[in-house]
Amino acid sequence: MAVFSKILTMLRGDVRSIGQSLVDHNANGIYEQEIIEAKAHVTRARQELTAVMAREMQAAREIERLGRDLRRYEELALEALQKNEEGLAGEVADKVAGLEVALAEQTSARDDFSGHVTRMKDLIRNAEANLRDHERELVMAKTTESVYRATATISSSMGSSGSKLMSAKESLERIRQRHQDTADRMQAAEQLEGELGHSSLERKLAAAGIGATASRKAQVMARLQQRLHADADAGAGAKQG
Repeated sequence: MAVFSKILTMLRGDVRSIGQSLVDHNANGIYEQEIIEAKAHVTRARQELTAVMAREMQAAREIERLGRDLRRYEELALEALQKNEEGLAGEVADKVAGLEVALAEQTSARDDFSGHVTRMKDLIRNAEANLRDHERELVMAKTTESVYRATATISSSMGSSGSKLMSAKESLERIRQRHQDTADRMQAAEQLEGELGHSSLERKLAAAGIGATASRKAQVMARLQQRLHADADAGAGAKQG
């Protein structure tokens, strides 16, 4: 029996643990549902408040009517007394007494309704303020949970050597390395062409005054000197004339 009791205790603990796990996993959904149900209660409370307020207004109208009737019958009773109609005055006085009782009852009911209305308004205002606070908290809770989920996903991806993020980073590094290799090869080819290629030889010949480039340079210099001497001779002849 002792063993069986312990097994039952263990099973109850497991059920409670599973239930708590479910509650924790769906905490935001449960919280949101509780807010929805609370808003429904507030809506019903508002409807009940309007009913109590209507009863208060009805009692107030009845008080006004009873007050008018009371004043009228009091005037009639006085008029009957003035005419020595004491019997009739007594009947009217009995009517006035009944009106006074009804007026007192309606006044008490109106006061009760008024007190209920005041208390219910305060409760509804407080409930609505609390609901607004809880709705803000729910938004923050959902946002925080989304951030935590995203952070956990990123952390898991970054922590795994074979993850997509790591693969993407490695691919990017390979692309950069390939581009750098290409640029280095092009620069090396330019340097090699400058040192060993045809253009290098032509530059050397030109520097030594050998080849077509050097000949053209000499021709240009000779032509310019001829023009310089011709211009000088023309200027001297103009002065002599």
